[in-house]
Amino acid sequence: MILGGDIGGTKTRLALAEAADGQLHVIREIRFLNRDYPNFDALLDEFLADAPVVASATFAIAGPTDDGEGRLTHLPWRLTADALRARFHFGHVTLVNDLAAAAHALPLVDAGQLVTLQAGHPVEGGPRLILGAGTGLGVAGLVWEHGRYRVIPGEGGHMGFSPQTPEHGELWRWLFARQGRVTWEDIASGPGLARIYSFLGGPSQSPEVIGKAALDGGDLLARRALELWLAAFGSFAGDLALQWLARGGVYLAGGVAAKLMPQTDSSYFLMAFNAKREHRHIAETMPVRLVRDERLGLIGALALAIAQARANQAG
Repeated sequence: MILGGDIGGTKTRLALAEAADGQLHVIREIRFLNRDYPNFDALLDEFLADAPVVASATFAIAGPTDDGEGRLTHLPWRLTADALRARFHFGHVTLVNDLAAAAHALPLVDAGQLVTLQAGHPVEGGPRLILGAGTGLGVAGLVWEHGRYRVIPGEGGHMGFSPQTPEHGELWRWLFARQGRVTWEDIASGPGLARIYSFLGGPSQSPEVIGKAALDGGDLLARRALELWLAAFGSFAGDLALQWLARGGVYLAGGVAAKLMPQTDSSYFLMAFNAKREHRHIAETMPVRLVRDERLGLIGALALAIAQARANQAG
């Protein structure tokens, strides 16, 4: 038995699976709302009520992980691999950043779950970049090494917001007056959409309500907020793509991106992505794809768990 988990700021997905005949068979998969549980142990207690024997568990965390410990950025939960292994009698526990897990899942994504926003000119073995816009804004890079992609976790969403239009400059001033330092995650995330809507004069609303209103077309302010959000997300993605020279492809993931971008005009995103002055021609060569599968982090966690289980067995 192996266990995979994707622990976000709002929800958690867990899956228990069994490897047999070279295939992975999911036995149980459940999505939880984190607000219903005081801590991760309580959530995991419910999922593992039948006490299965788990050889290897991997948990993808929406926050930095280091030396077997992880702390969620937008939730007061702290996980420790040793404590989880001892409490739940797991054979092995790995904690990994959620976008790093999503990066490991990219080779496993069904082609039908990919939407090409910019075809570009992909370079085989070129660096890749994955960004996840959800409750937060995650980033991971992939570089070709020894015949395979090596995943490099990052916290690029917490870099300082760099406005590139007068309106984004006003948005920066508005936010800075309220909270001090402004990061990209403050803008290009679900809560960021709500902040943009308030900046434009709208009432306090959840990102889900604003997104739905924008797509329905009945709320022009929500529509404008979504356009500004797309432009900010595009500007950020394009800047990071230049940093990585991501000629292998830029992949957009996360619950907010997966829900909103397939149903809206991608030109606002792409105009900002490619607006790189003397390096526009480089940005335009980079393939940009939207990943619609919101289970990407969970898939990556399961893949890492089974790889660890096999390594333990071989050892």
